[in-house]
Amino acid sequence: MQLLNDRLASYLEKVRQLEQENAELEGRIREFSQQQVPYASPNYQSYFQTIEQLQKKILSSKAENTRMVLQIDNAKLAADDFRTKYQTELSMRQLVEADINSLRRMLDELTLCKSDLESQAESLKEELLHLKQNHEQEVNALQSQLGERLNVEVDAAPNVDLNRVLNETRSQYEALVENNRRDVEEWFAKQTEELNKQVASSSEQLQSSQAEIMELKRTVSSLEIELQAQHNLKDSLENTLTETEARYSSQLSQVQSMITNVESQLSEIRCDLERQNQEYQVLLDVKARLESEINTYRSLLESEDSK
Repeated sequence: MQLLNDRLASYLEKVRQLEQENAELEGRIREFSQQQVPYASPNYQSYFQTIEQLQKKILSSKAENTRMVLQIDNAKLAADDFRTKYQTELSMRQLVEADINSLRRMLDELTLCKSDLESQAESLKEELLHLKQNHEQEVNALQSQLGERLNVEVDAAPNVDLNRVLNETRSQYEALVENNRRDVEEWFAKQTEELNKQVASSSEQLQSSQAEIMELKRTVSSLEIELQAQHNLKDSLENTLTETEARYSSQLSQVQSMITNVESQLSEIRCDLERQNQEYQVLLDVKARLESEINTYRSLLESEDSK
């Protein structure tokens, strides 16, 4: 009987001890649960908003970079087009200048030909004058001969009209000289007219070519100015693109650093939650074992009481 009382007292003491330990464990579990409240739903909204804003900025900068690249490509195409036009206009200008040089040489040749024709005309005039002088000399000589023959042969030919013969001879010579003079003048006039037409045509072609060259020079100058403007626009766009890429690259590095920091913090919080969850599970297991032992002791006590 004393043994049973001792065992009962021992069981009761152990039960009180287990209940006390159980109460302590429940207090620790409650305290642990209360400490977990701040970690239950951490506020990452500000980080998410920052990340979203930075992502929008990155997308905007990418779109801006794409737009600038397109503008640069368009400027390059326009510059190539103007360069092609410039080369074409330059080739046309060189061809026109070559034509003008050829026309100038032709004009010089025509001028020399005109001078030669004028010299020939002067020579013909001199020759015509010389023919007239010879004609007059021949007429005078013929008159002298006829006068002498008239004195010698006056009895042989009393009915010959010497004046009529002289007049006929003079008329024949004058008609011949007039025909030669008229032929020479007509030939000279025709040659002069053709030469004047050639000179006028060459002058018109020269003036037209000079006007075309002036227009080509203005076109080339305008194309050079526009080409330089396109080069300046291209350089400006490339500089802007470089500055934008550098600026957004720095911002992207900052964003990436912030994202890395947030991910590191999230990883640490996740590790803390896992560790605290493991500790909570350990405490729950200890509580379950204690409750099982208490129930065992209680059942033993009840069985002893029933005896």
